[in-house]
Amino acid sequence: MGEAVIRSELVQKLCEDHPDLTAKEIERVVSAFFDSIIGQLQQGGRVELRGFGAFSTRDRDARKGRNPRTGDAVDVSAKRVPYFKPGKEMRERLNV
Repeated sequence: MGEAVIRSELVQKLCEDHPDLTAKEIERVVSAFFDSIIGQLQQGGRVELRGFGAFSTRDRDARKGRNPRTGDAVDVSAKRVPYFKPGKEMRERLNV
């Protein structure tokens, strides 16, 4: 199983691939990219990156849940959650 990549590792990898850019410039680009996706999702929109996938949100209804520590019933409020659907090209490349 592959390892997780954190944001700072992503920035470092981009710095290696683009030595003509500073780490601060790359960090601003990465931040702007993530902020744009989050902003669009907050407005109820969808972000599609061709060949990669699409980000959207899904509504979750309110429900009864259980506290795993005590077993007591708790109310879980309705909320929107992020959802990612991989694109065709990504699925094909993962299943080579």
